Amino acid sequence: MTGGAQRVRLAAVAGAFYPRSPQALRDALTAAFADAKAPPPGAPVPKALVVPHAGYVYSGAVAATAYLRLAPARDRITRVVLLGPNHRVPLAGMAVSSADAFATPFGPVTVDDEARRLALALPGVAVDDDAHALEHSLEVQLPFLQTVLDGAAVLPVVVGQCPTADVVALLDALWGGPETVVVVSTDLSHYHRYADAVALDRRTVAAVAALEPEGVGDHDACGAYPLRGLLATARRRGLAADVLDVRNSGDTAGDRERVVGYGAVAVG
Repeated sequence: MTGGAQRVRLAAVAGAFYPRSPQALRDALTAAFADAKAPPPGAPVPKALVVPHAGYVYSGAVAATAYLRLAPARDRITRVVLLGPNHRVPLAGMAVSSADAFATPFGPVTVDDEARRLALALPGVAVDDDAHALEHSLEVQLPFLQTVLDGAAVLPVVVGQCPTADVVALLDALWGGPETVVVVSTDLSHYHRYADAVALDRRTVAAVAALEPEGVGDHDACGAYPLRGLLATARRRGLAADVLDVRNSGDTAGDRERVVGYGAVAVG
């Protein structure tokens, strides 16, 4: 975290999960979007997305499939509520950062301070910079958002172990209108053989498509807690989930002995 007039959360996984240099990052994103599944003509802009968060060589095309759905509203969407799981620091509840911006190779992404204040008024939400310092599940989404949107502010939230109702309360407080989109960052099954992973992820994706949070177990998706909150919110609001793409690392850039699953889902 840098200090001074503006507190900036520095990029922690540039050069690992995605390229460090701006040009190499542009090239990686261009490749991801080229390998993405294009939306059909007239596809509606979703209210929420579910996207993976592995290295771009593994899950970039799946994430790009979801992010293409936001491109038609690039000048309309001004707030992104970005939820992802904790990988580095144990966490109960939800954590926002004290930073004014998150850095990427493309430049800083502004943190939505109004959204942060609304979030901090809720039980179970606190400022915890340690939870954000090394967390990749949120950081890897930022270059995609910088590519498909025109300077939207983002509220990154690390979601640890917490009741689904707490995540629903957060989403209700920040739901907004067409200017706001929710992004939930999660991978699916982890480190199973290819055929087993396909079967496990098929079951999980069916629960997501049916908006059944109770069908997503803690080991079905690393972002199970934010994902269940989104599904419960969407069901209560009468929305629908459209599964856009499901692959795993055995389909993209890895072997088939220990794979990680990825899904792209639009909710609206």
